[in-house]
Amino acid sequence: MSTRDVPRPTRRAILQGALAAAIVAGASAGAEAQQKAAKNLVQYQEKPKGDLECDKCLHFVPPDSCKLVEGKINPKGWCALYAPKPK
Repeated sequence: MSTRDVPRPTRRAILQGALAAAIVAGASAGAEAQQKAAKNLVQYQEKPKGDLECDKCLHFVPPDSCKLVEGKINPKGWCALYAPKPK
């Protein structure tokens, strides 16, 4: 069998493959973004709960973000997902 006998992919097949890859990539990115919880669902508040505050939490990402909670986070805030950083 020579290379002339090998069927070439059609333009339609190439475009369908590219479209499928884009859909999978978009779904993956969307799933990653959806993993963060809404502030109201985790009882987020702008003030600390005693000595517990976001900037002492394992999930806090300076300067004002969280790995688990969506939106801007006050470093001196608190939520129910609080987990102290290891010492």
